[in-house]
Amino acid sequence: MKIVVIGAGAMGLRYGVLLQEVGNDVHFVDTWEPNVEEIRKNHGVEVSRDGKDTHKVEISISFPEEYHEEPDLAIVFIKDMHTEEVMERCKHFIGKNTYVMTNQNGIGGAEAIAKFVDEERIIAGTAMIATVMKGPGKVDFIGKRGEGHVNLVKMTGEPDDFIYKVAAELEKAQMHPAVQNDYKGTVWTKLVFNSVVNTLCTLMNITMGQLAAYKNAEDLARRLLNEAYDAVDAEGIKLELDREGLVKQVMYVSAVGNPLHYPSMHQDMTTNRPTEVDYINGAIVRLAEKHGLKAPYHSLLVDLVHLKESSRQFEN
Repeated sequence: MKIVVIGAGAMGLRYGVLLQEVGNDVHFVDTWEPNVEEIRKNHGVEVSRDGKDTHKVEISISFPEEYHEEPDLAIVFIKDMHTEEVMERCKHFIGKNTYVMTNQNGIGGAEAIAKFVDEERIIAGTAMIATVMKGPGKVDFIGKRGEGHVNLVKMTGEPDDFIYKVAAELEKAQMHPAVQNDYKGTVWTKLVFNSVVNTLCTLMNITMGQLAAYKNAEDLARRLLNEAYDAVDAEGIKLELDREGLVKQVMYVSAVGNPLHYPSMHQDMTTNRPTEVDYINGAIVRLAEKHGLKAPYHSLLVDLVHLKESSRQFEN
């Protein structure tokens, strides 16, 4: 399969490198100049796993304007707030038969992509996979090979032959994909999960395992999740797990699956980049307000994350 990965950050590199390793023709496009320059200089990317076994993987990379081939699949891993502007720079190589896949964290990425691609050719979904960008041209895959899983779902319509072809390639890469049928239920399940783990780890500067070790962590997660479930229930969205099921997943993934991991929002905070809190906790607040509900816990978390972003200017 001919694949272009839009966004050679942590998750883009993980997907692209693993799919390249199982025989796909993969090219990366990125807008972060230091990253593109470092990868070009080294003729590849520096890959480690859990901070060990560092090795170089040869990849091809360019800025969007330099790429002019037509891929079968474009995989988008751009921060939600930048999706539309980056897709504008990439639209010239999205052909009439190109599918576009996004496993972005928040809500709104697929909707932004739909301004450039027919919804029938958009594959959304979620990734329960941890990866850290260590700097330009350096990425660390967290967890043993084969850990984690991916959910894929068409933005509209029933699963087609192509989504199953994508799933087959991801399975070869040991990413354990599952094809789902409910777009909103799939993406909102991960968003609600992230509204607890990403945000709390970011605010407290802790790993997922350190969050899980807090004596009241489960109770705290339950309060946040109940507020989120009230909003999605009012919208008529059915998540993949019930309330207690998602509480258990938050605790298990944090304590057992990825205890040493700092979530992506934490990585953005520590590298002085804008966070996606408005597309995660903020999305819950907006959905609650749409139905005349209040989401005070999530509203407070949005303000606290933005306060922490603002306070970075005072750090030495």
